[in-house]
Amino acid sequence: MSVSNAIGAAAAFLTAAFCIVATVSWGDMHVSPFSPGERLTFQLKWGPIPAGEAVLEILPVEKLGNQPVYHFVMTVRTNAFLDLFYRYRSRIDAYADIDMTRSLRYREQTRTRRRKKDVTVEFDWQTKRAHFNRIEKFFRSKSETRKTGRVTPLLTGTFDPLSVYYYARLLDLHVGDRIERPISDGLKCTVAEAEVTRRESVTANGRAYDTYLVHPDFKGVNPVFEKLAGANILVWVTADARRLPIKLASRISLGQFTGELTAVEGLAGIPPPPENFLK
Repeated sequence: MSVSNAIGAAAAFLTAAFCIVATVSWGDMHVSPFSPGERLTFQLKWGPIPAGEAVLEILPVEKLGNQPVYHFVMTVRTNAFLDLFYRYRSRIDAYADIDMTRSLRYREQTRTRRRKKDVTVEFDWQTKRAHFNRIEKFFRSKSETRKTGRVTPLLTGTFDPLSVYYYARLLDLHVGDRIERPISDGLKCTVAEAEVTRRESVTANGRAYDTYLVHPDFKGVNPVFEKLAGANILVWVTADARRLPIKLASRISLGQFTGELTAVEGLAGIPPPPENFLK
């Protein structure tokens, strides 16, 4: 596999890794673990080599029509060194209803030296259909533009691949749990799964964290995982009320890709958990 294909696969893996993570509630107390203004920055590596940066952020609440919505954004970019071999830029904008019960809109923009791709998915809940539109422009000896449209049936409560991460931060979490939720990228709608395998201490950016290890299963959700044998993603999330993703790792045939949390801004003001929370 070429360097360019490897970096492209890494970006897909690390984007997918944010799809399924969980957070906590206790008793009758339910406090949102996130709010507009939150910004999480991750350093991406291919083995020991710094590869780029990913940023997750929550923009101010907006309206789609008359409906208030969360606006989530994820950007991924390779660094100056890897830009010499494979320049990759990606931005995902995801919109979910303010009660976090389903997605309403999803947009993905990807740029490389050879291709520009724009994907828009509108979630029509009156007809329970996702309307997918993709425009791809290829830069070769002769430029070529392709347009694709599709309508996909939706399951009740379906989220897009980014909003589902924030939905999952609202869930209770215990070792041994198996999390399920419908996800659609507009091309298909399927139930994604993740298993909470164990609790352990991990070190990221020189700091130790008490975390849960979550093992998402993206087969049937992300086509990259279906094409590469042994594709695997692990996600470590903090064992507290925020369930921040601290570290992500892919273990696949073309090497190991990791993402580590390096900066946090705008965390929600969550009160400390009860004394017996960690017992």
